[in-house]
Amino acid sequence: MKDRLGEFLIEKGLFITAISSVVIILLIIVFIFSEGLPAMESYGFLNFIFGSTWDPSSGQYGILPMIVGSMGITLLALIFSVPLSLLCAIFMAEIAPKTVRKIMKPVIETLAGIPSVVYGFFGLIVLVPLMRTYFGGTGFSMLTASIILTVMILPTIVSVSEDSIRSVPSEYKEASLALGATHWQTIKNVIFPAAVPGVITAIILGMGRAIGETLAVIMVAGNVAQFPSSIMDPVRALTSNIALEMGYATGMHYSALFATAIVLFMLIMILLVIANYFHYKKKINVGGGYL
Repeated sequence: MKDRLGEFLIEKGLFITAISSVVIILLIIVFIFSEGLPAMESYGFLNFIFGSTWDPSSGQYGILPMIVGSMGITLLALIFSVPLSLLCAIFMAEIAPKTVRKIMKPVIETLAGIPSVVYGFFGLIVLVPLMRTYFGGTGFSMLTASIILTVMILPTIVSVSEDSIRSVPSEYKEASLALGATHWQTIKNVIFPAAVPGVITAIILGMGRAIGETLAVIMVAGNVAQFPSSIMDPVRALTSNIALEMGYATGMHYSALFATAIVLFMLIMILLVIANYFHYKKKINVGGGYL
């Protein structure tokens, strides 16, 4: 009787916890939309999304330059980080000796725990002057922000990708080697394709971290609400726009910042839907005879 009661309480406790998480997320979404929709309705949805000028003092709230800035920083960071992360994950999972793996894994996990302000401070003190010296300009740019984000999201992608590679059944590897394939051919043609769904999940998590990062981007991106003509130009991300101006915003300006959060939320959802589509498509292909 005691065991049944304990099991019942644990089951209901877990259920309540899960429902509470969903309810909290829904309440946050409702709050953001209720605060941001008035600005979209007043200024016009298309004008807000596709407007090229952000100037609250004159009543202009176009966020297209910041959408371009956020996407540019995120895509550059993924271009830099994904190859590095995957090569590192493959090395740690399949090639590195045990002693090397024991050293590398904690170091990479430590990188994930470093506060974003530390990364931003490093970028401000080290990267910005380097960019100014070797590439000209102020040093505050899309490229600088993407390099910082590359380092920040690399631990996430490496850790999840390595776990995915190591979770591939050993029978796959043994069968490939038994058929005469080399170790590298086995990694390239058998192990990595089988781990692709998990790798895509790792990239999704890294992308979510990159597009949602605020403080480090504020410190090195330049925060100029303009269309960048090159990766060396300063940009302002959607998250930076909210963080920089929320402290003194009132009225329409305040509502427009919440509308910016709505756009950021929708942008992340669209990217996650696209990424998950390819994730499940690849998972089905692997399960249905891709190997």
